Amino acid sequence: MSAQERLTDALYGLGWSTVKRLPEPVAVRLGRTIADLAWKQRGKGVQRLESNYARVVPDASPERLAELSRAGMRSYLRYWMESFRLPAWSAERVKDGFEVKDVHYLTDGLAAGNGVVLALPHLANWDLAGAWVTTELETPFTTVAERLKPETLYDRFVAYREGLGMEVLPHSGGTAFGTLARRLRDGGLVCLVSDRDLSASGVEVDFFGATARMPAGPALLAQQTGALLLPVTLWYEDSPVMQGRIHPPIEVPESGTRAEKTSVMTQALADAFASGIAEHPEDWHMLQRLWLADLEPRPADGPSGERP
Repeated sequence: MSAQERLTDALYGLGWSTVKRLPEPVAVRLGRTIADLAWKQRGKGVQRLESNYARVVPDASPERLAELSRAGMRSYLRYWMESFRLPAWSAERVKDGFEVKDVHYLTDGLAAGNGVVLALPHLANWDLAGAWVTTELETPFTTVAERLKPETLYDRFVAYREGLGMEVLPHSGGTAFGTLARRLRDGGLVCLVSDRDLSASGVEVDFFGATARMPAGPALLAQQTGALLLPVTLWYEDSPVMQGRIHPPIEVPESGTRAEKTSVMTQALADAFASGIAEHPEDWHMLQRLWLADLEPRPADGPSGERP
């Protein structure tokens, strides 16, 4: 393990061991202070966030983009402060911390017994939404996590999410898809963050007027298992309570090859994600390259801004 990896692991460990003990107002102020400092330093993550916002809000002035990136960093640090504190939240605090519109799409889908895939972008705090599902709806689910370096950091994230009631599978290794399909065939719930392709073999979509690549997994799982595919978008308001919306189901096209059906369904997911991101761009925590035009050529991304 390199010195940088040891430092990264230690900082995350400090967050989970220390931040969760802080009074909530103190944690909120700490997060905002760190966000503002990071924004003022204008590191690679902040610059990439601002560049991504420029695609989402193409008519924004430089001043508006600066405002958005500052708000985006504050939202991003709110995510981290909440995540560090979630293991210490009571069940009631988790239930009261999230309000979701059109939850009937999810509950009706689960009641039908054919399984449900929830697909989300990197908006607000999906860990909190997941904790709400396991607590308020008393429904466990399976998800996938990117393998991080060092391995001890990945283990921390797995332990954290399993502590919230999630079954966590590694993204690499080739066995995740089969396990997810089995869970769905058993009538279970699968939740996947799906706005950034980690395999470089995803589906090309039109996203805010330019080509991006998103994972094919959600659409393929729905096709192969008969599960319901539901997009979800999240956002923060000036309140401790996060907001969310479950969008109408994405249907499997009646005709076409598997690849054609997957393309149509993934584009529909991208459109649903775009609607939520356009309404609340500051809550989209995309500090990495996403659009193909930004990936070619692709310099090595640094560890800053990574959010599993």
